[in-house]
Amino acid sequence: MAAADQEPHVSAVRPRSYQDESYLQGFLGTVGDLQKTGVLQDVVLEVEGRRFSCHRLVLSAASPYFRAMFTSDMAESRQKTVVLQGLDAGMLEEILSYIYSGTLHVSVDKVQPLYQAADLLQLDYVRDTCSSYITMNVERSNYLDLYKFADVFSIDIVLKHCLLWIARFFTEFFCSEEFCSLSVNNLIEIISHDELDVKEETTVWEAVVRWVQHSRQDRGVLHHLPSILPHIRFKLLTSDDMAAILGHPLVRDDHEISEVIRNVVLGMTTEMVLLDNDSSKELFFMNPRKGQYIRCSYKPEDFPSATRVLVTVTSDNNIYMLTHDRESIEQLPIYKYNHAGNVWEHAGMSSLCRWQRLKYDFRCCNEYLVEVDHILYYLGVDVIKEIGLVWMWQYNRQTNQWKECSQLQHENTTMSYENCAALSCGSRLYFLTSAEVHFYDTSQDRWCMRTPPMTVEDVSTAVAMGTEIFCTDRYFTQTMVYDTESDCWQKLQGWPNPENREIYVNPRLFVMENQLHVWFTCCDKDGENEHLVYVYDRSADTWTDLKVTLPLTYLSETYIARGSHCPVARMYLPYLKGV
Repeated sequence: MAAADQEPHVSAVRPRSYQDESYLQGFLGTVGDLQKTGVLQDVVLEVEGRRFSCHRLVLSAASPYFRAMFTSDMAESRQKTVVLQGLDAGMLEEILSYIYSGTLHVSVDKVQPLYQAADLLQLDYVRDTCSSYITMNVERSNYLDLYKFADVFSIDIVLKHCLLWIARFFTEFFCSEEFCSLSVNNLIEIISHDELDVKEETTVWEAVVRWVQHSRQDRGVLHHLPSILPHIRFKLLTSDDMAAILGHPLVRDDHEISEVIRNVVLGMTTEMVLLDNDSSKELFFMNPRKGQYIRCSYKPEDFPSATRVLVTVTSDNNIYMLTHDRESIEQLPIYKYNHAGNVWEHAGMSSLCRWQRLKYDFRCCNEYLVEVDHILYYLGVDVIKEIGLVWMWQYNRQTNQWKECSQLQHENTTMSYENCAALSCGSRLYFLTSAEVHFYDTSQDRWCMRTPPMTVEDVSTAVAMGTEIFCTDRYFTQTMVYDTESDCWQKLQGWPNPENREIYVNPRLFVMENQLHVWFTCCDKDGENEHLVYVYDRSADTWTDLKVTLPLTYLSETYIARGSHCPVARMYLPYLKGV
């Protein structure tokens, strides 16, 4: 084909979009002119008695709030005049100026009401601009006011900036009225701030006390304390600081608050077994699982001068010691351990009189101090009479008196109460012998006998774990477990004793970290004391030697556990002035 006959080439033409910047500016300017001249206006906004003529279309395009109002079935969509509530007339004027011109004027004196108006009308740009402006203008004279405002409207960027100022000037802030009006969440957020500027953590404690004491009843303070206290850095406090806190009237005079604080402190404690050096004013605290051993020697004024009989640890971690008065063996004073001071003080209880109101004058007895449902019971057990007797008294905190309970009496003259144990399990008090199990019904003040167990000769020790009671004989050859719910017994493995060693100090069971343990003393081949601790594996029915090495000054030192088992308490280790 000849070149002249060919069709001309047509290039591909792509579509393009063009944006007329002048049109946008002109359109907005025209809309502004229409507003100024009052042309085509079709709605009147009335606020605080002032009237603003506007265009529904413009308002709807600028604000989701107005769009919903004018495009729905709301009554305002048909009204010529719309009355708006919750707005400041001056702020609406500023908002309308922005809507019709695109220019926003912000100043310190009107930024908060402007933000509030923008929040109601759902104007994101105005809100964001106000937030940035507030953040740039936070200073010492206004950070408290701006913090409260930002908290009401959940303005995170402002809250974070104000928190930095509060942390910096916390000592000044907690003395203000604004501090007392903080919500629980605000208080926690502030005292847990990483940059909180305080010289001592006691300042934080004082601040919390001030907040608590301000209108306590309205705050429901007991309900909030468990969530507040963990944010105080108790680990930074000295022993003296903690002693002062535990002695504070807020803690000392309010049992419930005291319990909350003690529970928080207990979260930083370690389970420790308490052993007594019978020949000195010394206690030995140990956690063989963690290899922690602390010897505490006491001054005469810090330790009971009377003969120590037994130690018991209550469910709220109070430690009591029953003693014999040296001048009168019939008097039984009770001492209580002061954790913060690491001293023993008189418990403030009336002394027990061992023979009070007894019909039988028995002088050889086993004694026990047991807590059940926060009530202390003292048991005295006749071990030589032909008729077995267990006498018991209950302590009444309100009257500060010991009330005699029903006695446990057994007519079987062949049975001995010399080897027995008393302990609490759940909400019951149990008494075990080599042939019987009894429990005390606190509601009816009577003793009940359970199913006889397999024979455990010479019951030496017993301890409760959950709903079960474990016991063993004085040679640790036979261990039994009693299920209090099913009222049945099961035989467990005893100590294998591979070297046929002789037990010098009777074994004592104890529960640590929810596992069964046993501690006892043997004589080694050189005739020296050897302290052993075993842990029980229930699934394998085996005892494993923890191979402890107690840091004793003398190998011949004798420690004993006073009670049916080794007492275990949660100890705040900085309190123990051990060596």
